[in-house]
Amino acid sequence: MAVYLPTLKQLQYLVALRDTGHFGRAADACFVTQSTLSAGLRELESLLGLMLVERTRRVVRFTPLGLKIADKGERVLREAEELAALARAAGKPLSGEMRMGVIPTIAPFLLPRILGKLRESWPELKLYLREEPSAAACESLHRGHVDCVLLALPYACGDIEHEDLFEDRLFVAFPADQAASMPDPLSADAIDETKLLLLEDGHCLKDHALAACNRPELRAGAAMMGTSLHTLVQMVDNKLGMTMLPEMALEAGILDHTDVIARPLDAKHPSRRIALVWRSGSPREKEFRLFAKALREAHQAAR
Repeated sequence: MAVYLPTLKQLQYLVALRDTGHFGRAADACFVTQSTLSAGLRELESLLGLMLVERTRRVVRFTPLGLKIADKGERVLREAEELAALARAAGKPLSGEMRMGVIPTIAPFLLPRILGKLRESWPELKLYLREEPSAAACESLHRGHVDCVLLALPYACGDIEHEDLFEDRLFVAFPADQAASMPDPLSADAIDETKLLLLEDGHCLKDHALAACNRPELRAGAAMMGTSLHTLVQMVDNKLGMTMLPEMALEAGILDHTDVIARPLDAKHPSRRIALVWRSGSPREKEFRLFAKALREAHQAAR
């Protein structure tokens, strides 16, 4: 008995429709016309003998089986992409395309300083960047939207492998006119929880900072208002409180042209680990470890 096997193109259409919930947007994502995408999905349903998508004038609704097939199809597409990348890497490492997720508390401070060195060392590598908070970046990794993520650890990112790049020390930033009353380095006990400004939920730096301080009351008392580190610095510069900043942000000049001073945090674990992470079992593991080495060297050269 002949068994029909869906094509990769049909699976791509199905996954895009699930992700966008709209035929037009799914077609745009696949770089085809809407009629081509619709015809491909109808053919898939016809040959499988199953309804995968309920079509109405306003709503696209997947059947339970359609969702299961889309989820499985996404894994098949990811494996197919990794097979092609593995073949390229065998011929010449760090050449061709690589999609990397980067979290917002790393991207603007580290990438401008190392991308030039990476291009110089690996001119055939086409690096595509996607900036997202930690949770979204990890989801993108496991859904196959990115190949690897530049992440700060510890963080629960699912079933991953990683390569540590370097330690990024934490500092406490406060208005300059408070310098006389602030020790150097500054212990966690010296932090006033009623004046502490942290990032919104979704940024792992907030959790790293609170874990380093080991003071549970900071989480309850902190005014978690900032959407970015630059916003927090401006709030501190306007004497609205104090905050915590990673060393890479200080090295990138985040305090330039402000009346804000930063002193190292005196704690048992006063840093976060910057690492490259990828899906466990990826056939590109050797290439990712080579890429991690390149990132580490570029960082060292930029300091």
